[in-house]
Amino acid sequence: MLRFDFTGLGASEGEFENTNFTSNLADLEAAALYLRETHRAPELLIGHSLGGAAVLGVAGRLPEVKAIATIAAPSDPHHVTGLFRDHIGTIETEGVADVQLAGRPFRIKRQFLVDVAEQRLSERIAALRRPLLVLHSPTDATVGVANATQIFTAAKHPKSFVALDGADHLLSRQADAIYAADMIAVWSARYLADPHAV
Repeated sequence: MLRFDFTGLGASEGEFENTNFTSNLADLEAAALYLRETHRAPELLIGHSLGGAAVLGVAGRLPEVKAIATIAAPSDPHHVTGLFRDHIGTIETEGVADVQLAGRPFRIKRQFLVDVAEQRLSERIAALRRPLLVLHSPTDATVGVANATQIFTAAKHPKSFVALDGADHLLSRQADAIYAADMIAVWSARYLADPHAV
């Protein structure tokens, strides 16, 4: 297992303002390549929030991936711009602005807006043809549950949906995080099991 944060997020070094959705996909591919070369290629991809959109965007490039799980993912990376719509004018005219996302400060550059506007995630989801688990809270105030519906509708079977009832976007309650992890573990076991096992 490899867990990592994208550049400038969580415990990751670097500046978020110098990234975009395309660079996130490249980071995921690089992480998968590292695992392939040093251990074993990843068979399950799990992504939370924009990371969920990223795993949907990159899974088709990783032939060893057998299943994908998303948590509170936007159906389109462009959705993120709606979270700071009041700052888009400033970003367009000044090239950068400081915004708040999920209660945390981020610096967003114009190149981020341009990049997410060019993404066509629904086409990639439809082409995946891999088992998909969509986890989302019906009361997510950051990324609405309609995003989960759009992801689920675009995907081909097998696909499953789990409602994270009462959870917030960041799964800040430990019980919600444990529930999501348990659901992913049980669901993915069906697809990751050794086909030669009796």
